[in-house]
Amino acid sequence: MLKLMYITNQPEIAEIAEQNGVDRIFVDLEMIGKQERQGGMDTVQSQHSVEDIAEVKKVLKNAELLVRVNPIHEATEEYFSSQEEVDAVIDAGAEILMLPYFKSVEEVQRFIKYVDGRAKTMLLLETPEAATVIDEILNISGIDEMFIGLNDLSLGYKKKFMFELLADGTVEQLCFKFKQAGIPYGFGGISAIGTGMLPAEHIIREHYRLGSTCVILSRSFCDTNKEKREEVIQTVFSEGVHKIREVEKECENYANYFNENLEVIREKVALICKQRG
Repeated sequence: MLKLMYITNQPEIAEIAEQNGVDRIFVDLEMIGKQERQGGMDTVQSQHSVEDIAEVKKVLKNAELLVRVNPIHEATEEYFSSQEEVDAVIDAGAEILMLPYFKSVEEVQRFIKYVDGRAKTMLLLETPEAATVIDEILNISGIDEMFIGLNDLSLGYKKKFMFELLADGTVEQLCFKFKQAGIPYGFGGISAIGTGMLPAEHIIREHYRLGSTCVILSRSFCDTNKEKREEVIQTVFSEGVHKIREVEKECENYANYFNENLEVIREKVALICKQRG
């Protein structure tokens, strides 16, 4: 099953999400450069803080706590340096650290050095520059997971719609490289089943075809900025996650069908080769 990730800094929402099968709670500290890149787009630009991490951590029993830090940067009047931010996030209880918007091998190397094995690392590939040097990046030791960020990557490639990257083979090519490197990977976000400009069930099927292991539940899956009633939020997560898992069962059944067929082919080929000496 895909690991479902949901972005929130609210402990009560994190608890509801976890109780209904969400695998990772995602606190988002990224602010540097995001407004300039995504201003005017219907995307989430969070106002989360390091303090939120510890508060969310208190309520989690099984879900992993993932934190997206800022891109690699030096200290300014507004921000700690990347090293200081990484240290603070780990001290607050983060189990997985995500590095966004990197463009070079050197940025990834610095990130891995800063984390220093104290937490899992996930790289958010969302620039054409990073895609260009991905082979070199994947040779760096200490990368635990990869994730493709479709919003920024589609902007970088000047696409009209972020899921063009799914249709034109870009995501598939990157996933193939991740798979060859033996690194788990995921991409993009999904809304509730039956909703979205590109319905979630079609995207989930691509996750299975491409061997993905995780996906973000988008803001439209459950927008807690608009819906404040906990009983409604509880229902949204309960029913929404159940429907996602039902689609996944369908995908697994088809995967078993093709795997079983492959085994039949192997057995018959082996028998034919044996008969021919």
